[in-house]
Amino acid sequence: MTIQERKPAPARPGRTQESDRARPSQPAQEREQEQEREREQGRGQGEGEEQELDVFGRFCPSRGMFAELADKWSLLILMSLGKLGEQRFSELQRAVGGVSRKMLTQSLRTLERHGLISRTVHPQTPPRVVYGLLPRGRELADLVAPLGRWTELNTPAMLAAREDFDTTHEDTGDDPHDPAQHPHHTG
Repeated sequence: MTIQERKPAPARPGRTQESDRARPSQPAQEREQEQEREREQGRGQGEGEEQELDVFGRFCPSRGMFAELADKWSLLILMSLGKLGEQRFSELQRAVGGVSRKMLTQSLRTLERHGLISRTVHPQTPPRVVYGLLPRGRELADLVAPLGRWTELNTPAMLAAREDFDTTHEDTGDDPHDPAQHPHHTG
């Protein structure tokens, strides 16, 4: 799923834009009661409207999902599985340098729970467990791989910019992003 321009919600069946425009003349309490009845009817039908998701929405479930997936270990695991294919736990731990066993286990469990990776146990002694991408995980790994490549290519320039910034702002104690320090700046 990609972030798209926000569009107005489609009109509900059986309602027209004219009837929606006429609604403001109803008293607020009457409108609230009607909306509550419509919500109750929708619950019992099994055919509820699809909730519009918005990762910028404070309480939207997609925002929590985005935060879980944007975790650095999850993205690196997806990129490794996308690049190298199925891997055992120890192979993934080597490929994603610096991840602890605990964090790798937690991240793998989260990715599996979200339907992005599979965990396959091969019956042998000792059991052989491999992790691989499911179709949705492959799609996400393909989207994230260019971000990894872009980061690798642009890191030298970003490190230089960071050094310049730190040198410029080192002794002043000035934070150009703090409105309290720049009360006359509007932006």
